Amino acid sequence: MFRRSWVVWASLLVAAAAHGQEMHDHGMPEKLGKVTFSISCDPKVQQPFDRAVALLHSFAYGPATQAFRDIAAADPHCAMAHWGIAMTYFHPVWAPALPPDTFAAGQKEMLEATRLGATTPREQQFIHALGELYKVDAGLTPAQRTLAYEKAMAELARSNPNDVEAQVFYAVALLSNAAPSDKTHARQKQAIDILEPLFRTHPDHPGIAHYLIHACDSAELAQRGLPAARKYASIAPSAPHALHMPSHIFTRLGLWNDSIQSNLASQASARAHGDTMGQLHAMDYLVYAYMQTGRAKEASAVVDAMRTMPSLDMEDFGIAYAATAMPIRVAVEQSHWADASAIKDASGAPPSVVAIAVWARGLGLARTGHAAEARQEANRLSQIATQLNAAGDTYWSVQTSVLADEVMAWSAQASGEPANAVRLLSAAADKEDALEKRPVTPGPILPAREQLGDLLLLQNQRAAALAAFRTTLAQSPGRAGALRGKALASP
Repeated sequence: MFRRSWVVWASLLVAAAAHGQEMHDHGMPEKLGKVTFSISCDPKVQQPFDRAVALLHSFAYGPATQAFRDIAAADPHCAMAHWGIAMTYFHPVWAPALPPDTFAAGQKEMLEATRLGATTPREQQFIHALGELYKVDAGLTPAQRTLAYEKAMAELARSNPNDVEAQVFYAVALLSNAAPSDKTHARQKQAIDILEPLFRTHPDHPGIAHYLIHACDSAELAQRGLPAARKYASIAPSAPHALHMPSHIFTRLGLWNDSIQSNLASQASARAHGDTMGQLHAMDYLVYAYMQTGRAKEASAVVDAMRTMPSLDMEDFGIAYAATAMPIRVAVEQSHWADASAIKDASGAPPSVVAIAVWARGLGLARTGHAAEARQEANRLSQIATQLNAAGDTYWSVQTSVLADEVMAWSAQASGEPANAVRLLSAAADKEDALEKRPVTPGPILPAREQLGDLLLLQNQRAAALAAFRTTLAQSPGRAGALRGKALASP
């Protein structure tokens, strides 16, 4: 899904390890949780290896890469050090899980791990499984690779039923293949069934808590993820991502104050560690939570702070998404349609991010009575959706087509076609409801089902509007717009 900028944090961590100094901003020792991953390499690298795996479990990919490289330098015969480096190039719950720009580097590390060879059957299985992911075969698609890896990890987990790391890495392998279109959450539930018992016996393991949160990041499962959300930040407070992740569950449950505190801490930590993407990701979730609690002034202050950040890499999806979404959230959550109609395209951003700006502008134009201009923006969204589909990005293609339908619906309403508007927006809501959100976002900027409620209320169809708002709140508890709409539509 997105990459992180960990360079400054990596240098701080390495310096602290080399000099035995405390590195946390508040004078606290580094705290990443408790991980024990036994290896047959030189005993002097066992503790550094456990630390590197702890970093990996909190998606601190840059520092983890450096830590594994240090292990390889300290023990040139340690095959598992190269396994670890290759693992940092695999981002199982993000998209793409195998970033194209680092895939060759991962293959190179796996070839080295295979050349060195492992001395225990368990280590051989770990290396074999990851080798399935990085197999030298240009004909394999990323989906085929992650499925092959999941299958190999399933065998490793069966062969090592009492090995915590085998079970944890298998659980996250399952999550790498959890399709957004599978609303039964079959793989997520399988992962939860593995992780929940481990969480009871290993409450300070960072990966267990982290992956439970990801597995439970849906309306159906969020309540099961609350214990892990309450715990993870205290397990690994040295990792900015660990401070943020609980807010995924808090957002799903409408626990806005908890989400605000989580993301304030993560934002500050990421800024101190030079993690621009992590900082912006936390800020986007923070803006979302502020807007749900009526704290528009605080949300706008976050947007203003974002605009002072220098040299944002808008080619990085995670950075571009957050930087683009935040001001749009502030405008549309308040129905400031003139502001929305003035939104500019995000220069240099990926098409799926540009689409958000086009949508905001189209929505603003339609809601201020400029139906023809809004239809032009809807047509552009349809073109972007076609472009994304041709590039193989089915998920964002569908999401962009939803945005196009929404703009067309409001344009129809502005043109005096109320029935057509309801038809288009109902179809958009059905398509949006059929897909889970990606972790990059706390949720749709303005849920299609909530918009449908607004449209029906505008057309004085109060009963139908009430049903739409109730459905929205069942999926996204505590959303301010849906709560207001429900109150207006209620008898």
